[in-house]
Amino acid sequence: MSAAPHLPVPDPEPLDSGDNAPFRLVDPSFRGVVRLIAIVVLCAIALYLLWQLRAVVRLEAIALFVALALNPVVDALDKRVPIKRAPIILGLYVALLAVVVVIGVLVAPTMVKQVEQLSHDAPHYAQELRRNATFRRYDDRYGITPKLEQQARRLPSSLAKETGSLQQVTVKAFGVVGQLVTVLSIAFLLMLRGRDYVNMALRLAGHNEARYRRLVVQINRAVAGYMLGNIAISALATLASWIVLSLLGVPYAVSLAIVVGFFDLIPMVGATLGAIIAGLATATVGFPETTIIWVAFVIVYQWFENYLVQPLVYGRTLSVNPLVTIVAVLAGSSLLGILGALLAIPVAAGVQILLSDWWANRRAPTAATL
Repeated sequence: MSAAPHLPVPDPEPLDSGDNAPFRLVDPSFRGVVRLIAIVVLCAIALYLLWQLRAVVRLEAIALFVALALNPVVDALDKRVPIKRAPIILGLYVALLAVVVVIGVLVAPTMVKQVEQLSHDAPHYAQELRRNATFRRYDDRYGITPKLEQQARRLPSSLAKETGSLQQVTVKAFGVVGQLVTVLSIAFLLMLRGRDYVNMALRLAGHNEARYRRLVVQINRAVAGYMLGNIAISALATLASWIVLSLLGVPYAVSLAIVVGFFDLIPMVGATLGAIIAGLATATVGFPETTIIWVAFVIVYQWFENYLVQPLVYGRTLSVNPLVTIVAVLAGSSLLGILGALLAIPVAAGVQILLSDWWANRRAPTAATL
């Protein structure tokens, strides 16, 4: 009998040492569990302290924003004027205070007088609107004029109720002044010694110092460009609105133009809100001709501002994704109101710069190994 043929036994497949290598779960070590619990506890404590100190953090954020906005002006004067940096900052504060005082002395009384006159003449304007056939038809259907007259009669008492007692107003005023002094003091120190603080922090980065220094410069340029550019664009909107409203013969042109310029500071929706408020005033002059002219001006000016002025003023310092802009403005306005909406875009620009740098440095080693 012949022996059965010997069949070779295949060798066991070697374990793959690459990305598909099998892995097994192991029990966590005691040291790892303690470390994880410590990290969670420290994060919870940090979040709790941040929430408790949210008012202080808000003031520091505003001070940092002011310092970044004014620092380019201080640097330019520091290079050209043979004066120390501290007097330059104080002189800039005095100049800004003088501008505020001039506006308060010249514009504020006029605005108060015009608002009082507007509340007094509101019923007359409502009756003037009745002369238009189109408005009269909708007024008869929905009763717009009686509602306007009723709200006009309630306006003085509503303003007094919203303002509150003199004591409350005084306390609030002192509170605002105290916060303003705090913000200006912190911003003064940041503009005076900001570079020393940044250099001290960057020296802790080790071999990444050059990279982080470049990020700081980019964020500083973006925030400063946005702040100064936004103020310049708002001033241009105020001037253009005042000229057009004056040519149309709209009363309270100065006050309405300031309202338009103030709302123009708010990204995305501010210019439209200010234009609507001024449009209501144009209806009292010549409806619908004056209002149509105002709407046409607003459309043309917003196109001019969005496609010519903003790219020229901002340049490439704020190339923020539109979706990120919308989300940032909504989040900022829900957290801090108008201030949050103002801070939203520069904060989003800073975050975008950080994320772009992180993504570039994350992909660099991978590309080098291919």
